[in-house]
Amino acid sequence: MPENSSIFRRITGRTWIILLVAAVVIPLDQWTKELVRQNIAKFDYIIPIPALGEYFVFEHVDNYGAAFGILQGAGSVFIVIAAVVTVGVFYYAIWHLPDNQTLIRVLLGFQVGGALGNVIDRIMQGYVTDFVKVGVPGVYYWPNFNIADSSIVCSVIALVVVILYQDAQIARQGKEESIEIGAAGSSEA
Repeated sequence: MPENSSIFRRITGRTWIILLVAAVVIPLDQWTKELVRQNIAKFDYIIPIPALGEYFVFEHVDNYGAAFGILQGAGSVFIVIAAVVTVGVFYYAIWHLPDNQTLIRVLLGFQVGGALGNVIDRIMQGYVTDFVKVGVPGVYYWPNFNIADSSIVCSVIALVVVILYQDAQIARQGKEESIEIGAAGSSEA
């Protein structure tokens, strides 16, 4: 029985941050989408910050594809992908991610929360509600997105930055250690 207890402690100890962040992202995402569905007619928009005019609007659209409207009509595929990614994130966090990688766990929580936020829409509606629209009026608008999309994209970008930074630190540390070893070896000669 003690072995089961230690496995449970390992799982909870290594996943609670991910679950906590996801538990914040999912309701926030669902709440904002519900506000949009209740207050903005489909394909209509409002200007939430008058000083930004039409550079930043909330426009209610249905997205049958992936983030930012790509791959339209493949909704059930994205449910499967989100499930696989979520299982993969938890497997990695439990069995491979060192305990001291709190920031990476937070970023993984944003990814899981974003993925599940959009899965909820796909299961409940058959599509995802997108509403944030930014761009230059009459020139170009980025495809509409939502809190879940932002959570995924921003955390992936941040994760890349963190990993590159950590790799650079490890490389620098390795270089310093090899210089110290070389200096110690030459002083012995």
